[in-house]
Amino acid sequence: MNLIPRNFFLDDFFDTFDGKLSRANDLKCDIYEEDNNYVVEMDIPGFNKDEINIDVEKGYLTISASHDEEKDDEGKNYIRKERFYGSTKRQFYVGDVDEESIKANFNDGVLKVVVPKKEEISTKKKIEIE
Repeated sequence: MNLIPRNFFLDDFFDTFDGKLSRANDLKCDIYEEDNNYVVEMDIPGFNKDEINIDVEKGYLTISASHDEEKDDEGKNYIRKERFYGSTKRQFYVGDVDEESIKANFNDGVLKVVVPKKEEISTKKKIEIE
């Protein structure tokens, strides 16, 4: 007979009320402006480069990542399983950007996406008063 439940020491302070870990903020990022670019630096640990997709459509930059669950789980008696398998994504409004010049690299679990802004053409015209 155990006086302390088996999962007592394995409980996580950050677990949600339904007992599942929150996946809402899996992709943490920093976004800043540098020169004439938006730069997105995003932590995507546990994913390979080929499991990450970056799309731009109608002014929205979408970064998604997905991978399948390991199939070698037979014979494992998990006490706690927190490693995430599935898909997750973040979407940001970047407006009118130079889609053809977007560059990205992925190194040590950090994705860096450089999104060049389009040159703003001034449509403002000064009207002289007669």
